[in-house]
Order: sequence, then C-alpha cells, then structure tokens
Amino acid sequence: MTGKTNNASPAALAVAAVRNLSPYVTGKPMSELSRELGLTDIIKLASNENPLGPSPAALAAMHRALEESWLYPDGNGHELKVALAARHGVGTNQITLGNGSNDLLVLLAEAFLTPQVSAVISQYAFAIYGIVVQATGAVAKVVDAQGEDSAMPHGHDLKAMCAAVDDSTRLVYIANPNNPTGSWCTAGQIRAFLDAVPRTTIVVLDEAYSEYARRFGCPDGIELVAEYPNLIVLRTFSKAHALAGLRVGYGVSHPDVADILNRVRQPFNVSLPALAGAQAALGDAQQAPRAVALVEAGLAYLTAQLPTFGVKVYPSAGNFVLADVGGGGLTGQQVFDRLLRHGVIVRPVGGYGLPRCVRITIGTQEQNERLVDALRQCLNSQG
Repeated sequence: MTGKTNNASPAALAVAAVRNLSPYVTGKPMSELSRELGLTDIIKLASNENPLGPSPAALAAMHRALEESWLYPDGNGHELKVALAARHGVGTNQITLGNGSNDLLVLLAEAFLTPQVSAVISQYAFAIYGIVVQATGAVAKVVDAQGEDSAMPHGHDLKAMCAAVDDSTRLVYIANPNNPTGSWCTAGQIRAFLDAVPRTTIVVLDEAYSEYARRFGCPDGIELVAEYPNLIVLRTFSKAHALAGLRVGYGVSHPDVADILNRVRQPFNVSLPALAGAQAALGDAQQAPRAVALVEAGLAYLTAQLPTFGVKVYPSAGNFVLADVGGGGLTGQQVFDRLLRHGVIVRPVGGYGLPRCVRITIGTQEQNERLVDALRQCLNSQG
C-alpha cells in the first residue's frame, strides 16, 4: 500500500499535552561557555552542586564498581536500600530508587495522574513539577505563593494550597526548602498541612536540600511517613553528597505506594557506580557536615556583601540564594549574560516569573569572592 503524501510533521502524532510542553532548561555547562567565548577560567554557580566534591570513600567505591561495568547493576538496588533503611529507620519495602529524585517525580506522575485528575503546585515551585503534570494531561492547579512583603517571600502558602485540593486532586507537591526561592516551611506547618489534606491525596515532600535545611527548623519528613500513609518524601545524593553526575535519588513512602512506583520504575534505572557511590557516601559521617559548614560560611558572606551594592538577597535554607539584581533596571537575564563574560555562570529565573532575579549557588570562599567582584562590575557597567 502506498501512503498518501502530506506535509504534516511526525511530531503531530505525539500526545497533545507533550507537544505543548516547554522543556526544562538546565544550568549552562562550563564546556558550552568555553566553546562560545573561548574562556578557560570558569566557575559554575548555577546548578546548586557541592563544590567540595564527593566523599573519598564514594570515589573509591565508584572506581571499584567500574571494574564490573560489563555487568548489569542490581535492578532492585538491595544493598543501597538496606543502607538507606538502616539510616532512616524504615523498611526496605518503603524505598523506591530513582535516576535522581527527578526520576521519582516522573514515576509519581505516571502512576497517579490522568487527564481526569489534578495536582496542586505552588507558584515559583521547581519547574519539573509542572512539566511532569502537564505531560500526563492532568490539570496543574498553581496556587499563589506568599507575597514579597511576607515573612517568607515567595514561599508556599500551605493554607491556600490545602484549600485548592478537591476530590480530583491526586498529588500535591511541596518543596522544602523550595528551589529556586530558598523559602521553607516549618515542622509545625508541614504537620498541620498533612492533618488537613484528605488521605486520598498523595503529598510529595521534596527534600532535595534536607541536609542544609535542618538548621532552619525544616522537619525530617521521613519521620512523618509512618503517621501519614499518603506522604512520600524524596531525597537525592546530588546536593550535599555531591553525586549530581551519577543521578541517584530515592523516595520513602508507605509500602503500598512504593510497590506502585516500583511497578512503573524502569529496570536498572540506577547505574552500578551510582549504587556503589551512594552507599559509600552514606557511610561517610563527615560528608554532609563538611557541605553544611561551607554553605553556612558562604551564605553569611553573600548575605553581607551583595546588599552593599544594591542586590537584595532573600532568605534561603538551601545551598543557594535568590538574588534580586534588578534595582538598576537590568533583568536577571541581562546580568546573567554579563557575568558570562567574566567566566561566572549563575542561573536566571525569569522563566519562574522572577525576571529581576538570578539564583546563585554558594561556592567555595574563593568562588564566592569572585562572584561578588564580577557582579559588582556587571551592575556598575553600562554594557
């Protein structure tokens, strides 16, 4: 049979919800900036990575694992699950491993969302939430965040989010702390929200920055899972454990939720080196404290220095700050472009509805000082 000739793109065959997606934009890689401008001395403060790098124990474990890279990894991730279960006091049947915690966000959407249901998301929340919801055709109910002049600027308004939940709502996303705003919710606020939300709605508590957030009163959400069967807590090894390039995260939930997620999880979704590195990272008791100490010092430095030349720094419980650089009439994108010429990469967040702002990862002291100097020059120059 001869097919009819037409000029329609094969992309027209895709699901309508997917055709209408705007893809997630990642932080600019250093290699890309080097190709574009020919720079070699570059620092990246765009993707909330840990500049101290992985634990030496994790590096050694990953090197050993490479010797067996001709084998498939354990598709169940048994040894890592056992280590995580011991760390958090949960059962291995409550853990779902992911190719980064982003993988868990996709699995949750695939498992619980259809075009007939909805999900609740806060304004300024992590962009992946909206993307995975839209891909399923479900309705994303975006709730206004707290105002600029509130005690927690740009933070989740949990009361308003709770009010947005109805019989159609299957998922609610709470990032604690939130990326890119750095805002957070206290233990009391999270518990009050969980008490008010119906058990027929799954609450996704994204704690990617949990190691940094404890000193601000953010709860350990995993301690709440036994009390709230509709709660799933997401964690990652990308931030404090500095394994972003390995892509390994996990969710802790009621066993029935974990069972559902493991039905849609792809086999071998976490690589052999990632499993080995993550397990070894858990055994290094000093890895997270080293990262937290670096961030505490860097946060104090940036909070003190940036306002001296007109940059507003918002409170943050993560390893980054949201900085309003628009006081002189520039947009965050324009400041980002100027900083590139200094070999400094930050993250513009106009796509989040914050056109005056950039997000700056807290680096080493040397990196922080270079950022401050470059940003001062960019804001004082005319082009």
